[in-house]
Formats: sequence, structure tokens, C-alpha cells
Amino acid sequence: MITKTSITTFLLTLFISSFTFAQDTQELEAEQAINKKLNGANPLAELMKTTNSSLKEELKGVHPRVFLMQAEIDALKDKTKSQKELWETALSRVRALTLEPAPAPAQERRVQNQVGLGIPEAALAYKITGEKKYLDAAKKYMDVALSYNVWGYEYNKPDVDLAAGHLLYGLGWGYDLLYHDLTVAEREKYKAKLIRQAKLLYDFNKPVPGKTVAYSQNHTYIPMTGLAVAAYALAGETPEAAEWAALSRATFEGVLGTYSEDGFYYEGVEYWIFATPWLIHYMDAQLHATGENLYESAPGLKLIHKYIAHTTLPGADFYFDYGDTYTGVLTRTKQSEDYDRERIDGHFQSSYNVLYQLATKYKSKEIQGVAKWLKDKGQVSAEEMWSFIWFNPTIEATPIEQQATWHYFKDNDVIFWRSSWNDDATAFSFKCSPPEGHSVIKKQEKFPEWRLNNGHAHPDAGSFIIWADGKYLTGDSGYEGLTMTQSHNTLLFDGKGQNNEGAGHDVFYGIPHERLNKIRIINAKLTADKVFILADVTAAYEPAIGVKKFTRNFEFTAPGSFTITDNIETNSPKIITSLLHADTTIKQLTDTTFEFEPTKTSLVAAIIVPKSVETKMDSNVLTAPGKPGFVDKGGEEERGKKLAISTKEKVTKTKFIINLNIKKEK
Repeated sequence: MITKTSITTFLLTLFISSFTFAQDTQELEAEQAINKKLNGANPLAELMKTTNSSLKEELKGVHPRVFLMQAEIDALKDKTKSQKELWETALSRVRALTLEPAPAPAQERRVQNQVGLGIPEAALAYKITGEKKYLDAAKKYMDVALSYNVWGYEYNKPDVDLAAGHLLYGLGWGYDLLYHDLTVAEREKYKAKLIRQAKLLYDFNKPVPGKTVAYSQNHTYIPMTGLAVAAYALAGETPEAAEWAALSRATFEGVLGTYSEDGFYYEGVEYWIFATPWLIHYMDAQLHATGENLYESAPGLKLIHKYIAHTTLPGADFYFDYGDTYTGVLTRTKQSEDYDRERIDGHFQSSYNVLYQLATKYKSKEIQGVAKWLKDKGQVSAEEMWSFIWFNPTIEATPIEQQATWHYFKDNDVIFWRSSWNDDATAFSFKCSPPEGHSVIKKQEKFPEWRLNNGHAHPDAGSFIIWADGKYLTGDSGYEGLTMTQSHNTLLFDGKGQNNEGAGHDVFYGIPHERLNKIRIINAKLTADKVFILADVTAAYEPAIGVKKFTRNFEFTAPGSFTITDNIETNSPKIITSLLHADTTIKQLTDTTFEFEPTKTSLVAAIIVPKSVETKMDSNVLTAPGKPGFVDKGGEEERGKKLAISTKEKVTKTKFIINLNIKKEK
């Protein structure tokens, strides 16, 4: 019998399917363009046939096996005695004992993720301690996972996105760990749910003619990691598991093959923290289940520690917020919910623990030293059970004080410098690059099916951030729903900024990377006392805007003097505007002198050239991120202040020289 309710449900399902499974317009257009080059072929299908995804013979019919066998769990029991602090921390963070799982349908942001992460924490705690409370907690979370009819958001990519990855990982590893502790009925119900969800994810991602893959995007590799864990947990128990494992392995050929060449993470540090553990989880599962070591597949993995060390601001409680990273001043002044969301008992949750595993895999004292520094600064990780597993006490740590205080990420053209590793250090960064770096072009040749997805990168070429004495003096504005150049310390031409700003969350969509590749740092010289950077920003602006030349010289002399020199030419007369941002206050001292954050330590900006300018101090208003699927619809939000320095009239050629000096009260 057809009822009004069933019709409504059908129409809702049809709407969701058409909205999500068809992908958005930009993805479809990208697929059509790439498909023309591929002539209908799909390299991913061939990779599924040629890459290794077969369970080792000695693991067939054995549980547990995905990440650990019983003998390895027994070794961890001994490790609890030698690494008591890490073990006690891991037990204290078993969320299934302290966090009530969100009941179905659980549509709030990321609440299903917590269930996925919580299952294996409790399961492994049980396997090591034998305490029934952990077994009960694990099964409670596993049953909650079963209660979610949709894994993820009902309105946006249901069953195929991030939550699906988390829950496949959690339920899959929980099933594997507790296999002999579950009744036959329990095993069957968990297995049935895993098969259902893995099949949905596989069917959505399986290769078909012309299908593209956003290899370097976390929405690709987090679900694929979950699929791999489920595949290796159920290998030999359902024939479909072989296909799931093959798809995950083939996808990771591209994920690791397109990974950052120099370790810089283009989506911003917030997404580095969220996403990087999943790269490690996949490589660990692949190594343990098949024997294949992928740790040498991406050179940037060996440089990850340089990124997280240098992007961490002095004091280790905040970060240089390039890309979609938190909410700028609202985070730094503890007004935004993300300040508490990203902290546990006041300690920043940074995923630094992945460095423990990388230090072991690369036998690196330097990586171990960065991990030790972040731990000593009080940082914590989302999965502390892995901190306990990954930490290798035989790897010595090079003290952070003995590591370089500046670094140039040459493929991504981002420079970081600090006066020391002390909490009161002066630190700054300069960025002028295409999203995902200059190596994209050669990688596209190797992976023609790769679809770039740069929604979390910003139109910020030529921008810079300055921090001193525990204070943000000038810089970026954080995660935006509609990313705009006006939120960064760079230039506008007749009020217009870089790339396709204003057209959607991904401002780089449709722009040939050959053009973006011309955005670059031309020259850089870094010492302990002086920094000189010359950058070409011209290609960041759409040809229609008519920017003929925009080069920026960024010069620093210790302890706190900066000179920003811009040489600009346009094809037609323009009002040219240089922007500087502050978190809270900009005070005008004279017609051409302004003080940013005028308490104790401040930044004084003096306009040297042009001699006559228009200046305007205003609130920095931007579009905040909306809910998943509607990220560019978040509404207006004020984040700090900005100073606009503009030519008095339209010009075709001009120069800006602005001196910035850090001023400290004696």
C-alpha cells in the first residue's frame, strides 16, 4: 500500500540522491573535461588489477590481523609497564567510557566520527587489560553504529563521505579485535552492517569510464582508509572484500603519488590535523595485512614534521592560519566554539602523535624531536591509543632548540622564520604559490584522472603573517565559506582580488594550472638576521582584471623591522589597494602611520610610497563557513579589523613601500 509517508520518503531519497550522487556541477564539468583526454579509459581500473591488496597467507582465517595480531597485543601488555604515562593517557581517553554516543540519526557536525574513533579504543583497551567494562563500552558503540541508517549526513553525500570512513574503520577494526569475544549472532550483525556500508562506498567510488578522483583531498582518502580496514577485517568472509581492498590500494597509489612534495599541506593546518592520521592508518593497515611498505611512496611524508613544527606558532597553542584553519581572531580570543572543540581539558588536539610513527619508519631523530617538543608543550592527539602504540623509545630525539628556526617549502613557495623556539619569539611567514605546489603539472601527467579540489586553499598569493610576544600582529582571517582576497595581506585592483573569488568555495576551479604555476617566489635568502624574498604575484589575478605586473619584495631585519615593496603595472587605470589586517585594533597615529594591536607589543605601519594615499580602517567582514554541502552559505561574520591603503586616483603604474616595525614597551 502506497502511503503519504512512503511517497514523502521516496521523494526525499530521490532528492538526496540527485543532489549528492550526481556530484556538484564543478565536479561533473571537471570529469567531462578529463574524460576527453582519457577517451573513456579509467587508469584506476588498471591499478586495481596491478597493485597489491592480497592478505598475507599467515593472516588468512586469523583474528585479530588488520593492525595487530594477538602476539603483538601481548607485546603491548608489556609495553604498558615501560610506558606508563602514555598508557594511562590512552586509557583516560577511551571515549566510549565517558562520551555518550549521539543517538540516531546523529546529524550534528562530526558526531558520528566520534563513534568510529571510539570503538577500537575501547576494544583494544579490553584486549590489553581484560576488563569487561571496555568490552561492554566497545559493543555499546558498535551497536550505536548499527543504529545509524545513514552513515554521515542525510542531506549531503550520505554513506560515502567522512563519517562512513570513520565508522568503517572503527567497526571494522572493532570486529577484528573482538572477533573471539563476540557471540556468533553479534559477529553476524556487525559483519552484515560492514558489508552493507562498504558496498555503498565501493559502488560510489568504483572506476567507470571517465570517472575522476580527487586524490589529494581528505574526502577521498579518509573513506578509502575505512574501506581498506573493513576489507582486511572481512577478507575471506565475504567475496566482495577483495574488490574493496583493491579499490583502496589503487586509490592510494594516486593519494600518495600526488601528496605534497615538500610536506606543506595546502588545505591548512586544521585539515592536516584532521586528515593526516588517515594516511598513516592506511599505510599501517596495508603493511600489516599485505606486507607492502608504502612509506617510501611519497617524499613529502619525510618532511611532514617540518611543516607542523614551523606552522606552529610560538607557545604551541595557535598556528599560522593559511587556508581553511579555524576562525582567525575569534579562535585566538577564545570566542569561537572551535577553540574548545579543538582542545581537551585545555590542551590543543594536534595529531602530533603521527610523528612517532614517522620517526620510527624513517629512523629520524629530528622527527622524534618535533614530537617531543609538541608533547612537552602540552599538546594531545585525537587517538591517544595510537600514541601508545606508535611511540618508539629507541628513537632518540633531537631537541627542538637544535633544529633550524626557518624553512623554505620550495614546491609550495611558503617561507617560515622565527627568532627562536621560545614562547616569546618573533615569527613570520610569507606565501606566494599555486595551490598544491609547482609539481602538480608533472603529477597530472602521471595521474591524468586526478581531479584537483582546492576548496580549502585561499586566494592569498603574496600574503604574510607576523607574530611576536605571544600575539598575532597582522595576517590571515581563518576558515571562510567564500574565500576572498580581501581577507589577506595582499592587493586588490578596483576592489577585485585573485582567481575566481566570489564564485564559490573553490576559487581555483577551472583555472589552468599552467597559469597558476607562474605564481611563485623568484628568489629567497634567509639568515638569522635578515630575510629577503622576491615574489611574482601577477598570475594570481584573472586576465580580465588586467594586472600586467605585481612583484612583491618582502624584507626583514632582526629583531623586528619589515619593508614591503610592491611594483605594479596594469593594462588600464585602476585604483590599487594594499591590505593589512589586525585581530582587534588599528590606531591611526598620523596620515600615513598606523599602529596595530597597540598594547605592550604592537606593529607600526608607515606608508612611505605613494606619498599621497587614501586610507580606510574598517571591520573585516567575511562569509563564514556553512554546514557540510553548503559551505559557502554561512552568512556574514566579523573577524578583526583591516586597513585599506589605496591610490588616490586610477593609475597604470605605481609602487607601494610600507615599513612595518615591531614596537615593544620597555
